[in-house]
Amino acid sequence: MTEEERTRLAEALRFALDAHGDQKRKGTQIPYVSHLVQVAGLVLEHGGDAEQAVAGLLHDAIEDCDDVDAELLRARFGPRVARIVQSCSDVLEGDAAGAKSPWLERKRRYIRHLRTTDAATRLVAGCDKLHNLRSMIADLEVEGRSTLDRFTGTPEQIRWYYDEVRGALGDDLPPRLLAEIDGLIDLLHRFVPVSSPAA
Repeated sequence: MTEEERTRLAEALRFALDAHGDQKRKGTQIPYVSHLVQVAGLVLEHGGDAEQAVAGLLHDAIEDCDDVDAELLRARFGPRVARIVQSCSDVLEGDAAGAKSPWLERKRRYIRHLRTTDAATRLVAGCDKLHNLRSMIADLEVEGRSTLDRFTGTPEQIRWYYDEVRGALGDDLPPRLLAEIDGLIDLLHRFVPVSSPAA
């Protein structure tokens, strides 16, 4: 990694720390930045470049931070990073961090969009979903199915969502990444054995 790439990563981490402030992971006291750092690390681990890792650090900034939009990210980190972050966001027109459209509407739109994105974007999205699944399954194994109560969607909707995201990611991402996602989704099926319609 070049000195310039290391500098950009450091700038992105500082930006993410400032933008996300004291946000916590849903239903926990874990600082939200932990998720962002781990997604960026997974991007690099699975062959992504420095710009994709920057996007990994920033992937929730548009979605969860009122003062951040694609134009700001484009100005600070360039058009490719801004495009990847925007593609990883499930916000709809007019949404704000504290006032989003209904969960199911946002997720359906995200899945449709994910099917049309390039492999660079899908790698970042896949690493995001991998870390989310790791955390969710670890909590399910310790706390049981009640851990799903912290999420907006029902358990059946959460299962549906990850099944659909896996389909949208396709099969051309790194095999080790896809194998771990598939294994974690299989475990999720064990905790939510009956899949009902998402609607």
